[in-house]
Amino acid sequence: MSLGSIFDIAGSGMTAQSLRLNTTASNIANAETASSSTEETYRARKPIFSSIQQAMLSPDQQGQAFGSEEGPGAGVRVEGVVESDAELQMRYEPNHPAANEDGYVFYPNVNVVEEMADMMSSSRSFQMNVDIMNTAKSMMQRILTLGQQ
Repeated sequence: MSLGSIFDIAGSGMTAQSLRLNTTASNIANAETASSSTEETYRARKPIFSSIQQAMLSPDQQGQAFGSEEGPGAGVRVEGVVESDAELQMRYEPNHPAANEDGYVFYPNVNVVEEMADMMSSSRSFQMNVDIMNTAKSMMQRILTLGQQ
């Protein structure tokens, strides 16, 4: 595996974790958004990721731990963002301006505690990818100085 492909792998991880942080922030920001119907109510969103490992699994590259530079490298691909199908919160608040004719208000299916844990996890994952890129950069700089000695 070349150092360049390490940058690609870490970069794809950083992109994925950035999206994960953004969707988590959106979920937290909308956690208490009230609505008068289920159709209008915000639903928690989660990104879907898949790994890119075709080069590692390709039969013509057996014996190579990480594939070659010619084949696709490993990394993370964002497949999309899906809305949670968990049940919405329905509260009886007849004096609320968004209450329906029965006095109920609908709130998103966002669990703030779960979202905060998800935010900490994605933040740490992002930082680990930054550390990987910095280590690879440091290794490249050391390789360049080998010929100067």
